[in-house]
Amino acid sequence: MVPKERPEDGSITPISEMGYEICRDELIEVVRQLEQGGLDLEASLQLWERGEQLAKRCEQHLAGARQRIADALAAAEADES
Repeated sequence: MVPKERPEDGSITPISEMGYEICRDELIEVVRQLEQGGLDLEASLQLWERGEQLAKRCEQHLAGARQRIADALAAAEADES
């Protein structure tokens, strides 16, 4: 699994700059590769570490989305009062 590259210069996009869908898709691919097996221990560990980082970033995106929804609901409720 090759981490996502930036199209303009070919450099690796830091996970902190990835959107939810890109992180999720790469995480799915990481899980698929780990489940498929056939990797040596070092490659498996590196892939697992990448997966953990991707999962953490996905959680950050989801937490942000939950907060936006809560804020919008609170604002709507305040407008009704």
